[in-house]
Amino acid sequence: MSHYFIEDKNLKEDRKKIEYNFKDNKFVFTTDAGVFSKDHIDPATDILLNTIPPLSGTLLDMGCGYGCIGIVLAKTYSLQLTQADINQLALDLTKKNCIDNGLNSNILKSNCFDNISSSFDTIVINPPIHAGKAITYKMYEDSYSHLNNGGKLYIVTLKKHGAETTKAKLNSIFGNCETLYKKKGHYVFCCTKTL
Repeated sequence: MSHYFIEDKNLKEDRKKIEYNFKDNKFVFTTDAGVFSKDHIDPATDILLNTIPPLSGTLLDMGCGYGCIGIVLAKTYSLQLTQADINQLALDLTKKNCIDNGLNSNILKSNCFDNISSSFDTIVINPPIHAGKAITYKMYEDSYSHLNNGGKLYIVTLKKHGAETTKAKLNSIFGNCETLYKKKGHYVFCCTKTL
């Protein structure tokens, strides 16, 4: 089965522009076939963006897709942004969307954290559930070693995608996992790296 956390070169191009408003800022994103939620900003992403408190410092948007989460947060809070994805089409769209929204980003092609050496103050993930638990859990595990001390990981997930087992996994990695949002099957978790 094809999903968006891979490169599928057989997809027919279907580019479109979508708009998103966040804290009095209007963002425009170009999307295409083969990236997650190409027709609109998905509800889980919107919940995640509206739940995360104001940020500072460095941000990694892991599995960035066409770049929405990182672009919105970095532009809103003046962050130093890095975005990573395994899908080259997603990265090409991210680059275009950064330019179109007036933002600089360090954009990296990486299978999870394979090509990432830096550490960050914040990591955000809307996990690619259809890529499988092995990949999403690896993202969570590797996030720990790529956070600065006191840094935070934010993720959004759904009850139907195993939110409670995800929380248990995050607790086992970080020794903490705070539920910031829990409504209508959506959860936002925050884990803090403490030495």
